[in-house]
Amino acid sequence: MSRGAAKRAFTLVDLEAQTAGVECRKDAGVLDESPLAYKDLDAVMAAQQDLVRPIYTLKAVLTVKG
Repeated sequence: MSRGAAKRAFTLVDLEAQTAGVECRKDAGVLDESPLAYKDLDAVMAAQQDLVRPIYTLKAVLTVKG
């Protein structure tokens, strides 16, 4: 999703819910970085299953956007 589309699609309430448990900014300046603005990681990895073999799944605990 483009940055503009993300800003139109999500609210600050959405961003707070999507980043619960992650230490990060939760203001209008980072609304375009909403996790749901990105492709689903499981779908991306499934499409590449003949090229990769996942060993671990990481979970973000801190995000910094300067």
